[in-house]
Amino acid sequence: MKLRNILFFFVAAGFLAGCKKFDDYKENNNQPVNVPPSLILRGIENDMSYHPFDQVERNNQFTCSNYIYYDDNTYWSGSASLSYTTLNNVVSMEDAATKAAGSTNNPYNALGKFFRAYFFYDMTMKVGDLPMNEALQRLNNQTPKYDEQKVIFQQIFSWLDSSNSQLTDMIENGFLEFSGDFYFKERINGGLSPRDALIAWQKVVNTFRLRVLIELSKHSGEADLNVPGQFKDIISNSTKYPILTGMDDNLQYVYNSTYNYYPNNTLNFGNDATRYNMAATYLNTLASLKDLRAMKVAEPARGLGFPDIDFRSFVGAPTGQDLSNMASDIQRGLISLIGRHRYYETLTGENTFLVSYPEMCFNIAEAANRGWITGVSSEEWYNNGIKAMFSFFGVNDGANTVTFQKAGGLLGDDVTYNVTFNYAEYFAQPAVKYAGDNATGLNQILTQKYLAYARNSGLQAYYQYRRTGVPVFSQGPGVGNSGIIPDRYQYPVNERSANEQNYNEALTRQFGAAGDDIFQPLWIVK
Repeated sequence: MKLRNILFFFVAAGFLAGCKKFDDYKENNNQPVNVPPSLILRGIENDMSYHPFDQVERNNQFTCSNYIYYDDNTYWSGSASLSYTTLNNVVSMEDAATKAAGSTNNPYNALGKFFRAYFFYDMTMKVGDLPMNEALQRLNNQTPKYDEQKVIFQQIFSWLDSSNSQLTDMIENGFLEFSGDFYFKERINGGLSPRDALIAWQKVVNTFRLRVLIELSKHSGEADLNVPGQFKDIISNSTKYPILTGMDDNLQYVYNSTYNYYPNNTLNFGNDATRYNMAATYLNTLASLKDLRAMKVAEPARGLGFPDIDFRSFVGAPTGQDLSNMASDIQRGLISLIGRHRYYETLTGENTFLVSYPEMCFNIAEAANRGWITGVSSEEWYNNGIKAMFSFFGVNDGANTVTFQKAGGLLGDDVTYNVTFNYAEYFAQPAVKYAGDNATGLNQILTQKYLAYARNSGLQAYYQYRRTGVPVFSQGPGVGNSGIIPDRYQYPVNERSANEQNYNEALTRQFGAAGDDIFQPLWIVK
């Protein structure tokens, strides 16, 4: 072929290609153009969960690492991980569902409002003010303004109220089929019908709102928030605002033995054998109350010389302790390790709560103690919360068994004891018997709520400590940061350059000259 014919061939080919529309080249045929909302929902729900056995759990002072090669007990010194990618997925899910249904009145949009509230709550509790109103716009705004934390909470309440109303409408007047919900509709231990799944989610929405309201206890007198009024509206109108009614209603992450293992399991026991132990803030509280949960979650510290089923054998390490001293105490048998039988002898462990019935019980008890609601017994809800956690840990009124690893034994080489636990005697103890709607009673509620947060609910135990000082958290060299527990996370590093003006404005508004300091209190606790 002559050169001019070759040139003609390529020119002609280019001309013909140029006849195609520009839009034809925008699509990548190797990627899906339309992602179904059910697929996006699965990813969002997975992003919701905090799993046990990580730094969050140690920052809640439930367990400790005593072996620095693997982990330590320090708190953060830098920036938070924020959920804007997940929130953009929420927007994408809503858009896809609206396009498919031809209406915003569909389950995905109703749940989307809850997810917005859930993730913005999680983020603002870590750092304070955040880009919100301008952050999720489809205009791709690279420098969104920061909204004040108070405004964020007001928007959270608006989303939750709208989600509740929309769910009510679909439950009563018909709803669209939806899928991808592994918490309720397609859960491992028996899925629910679409209608029952929406009913379950509605209970979660309103119960989560009670959590958010309780966290605003220091601002309960501000009229534009109306914290007591909102709480009262929910509690006094169960038809409009259904809430959790028992442990079966929990929003919880369920593990299985096929692919989704509990973080502590038979496969990692060899690495973890003596490297993780119980924290004093948690275990010593249980032991001091002669609470059988201590024997369910921990191994006896046999170096202390007491019988295995003596509460004096259950001792945690102070989180603020120097790691070398903690490791020495472990080797001498002076500290309780994590319970081997409960946490390592299967692949499935226990469910991890995201929003739970026991927490709700204690939140209602706290609100009644504070005088936000009347005609409600603080003591009754306080007792309900404790008994719900007893059921979770298999603590019976009467005969019980507790199982520990034999001294020097291997995994599964156990010893089991029969133990009698009397509910009446437990609740009759001065430290447990509700002292009334006063400061002592409030302390009791908060203590039991902390115990109910063990190994679940993300940073809620830390948030309660930050808000109330209950229980007293251990500080010292082990927590890092010169032995002091921080009040907040820093903002992500890229905000300092990508959104500098709005970032600096938000810092000045919140913390003055202190800047992005982890020891500056947030508005919510002032």
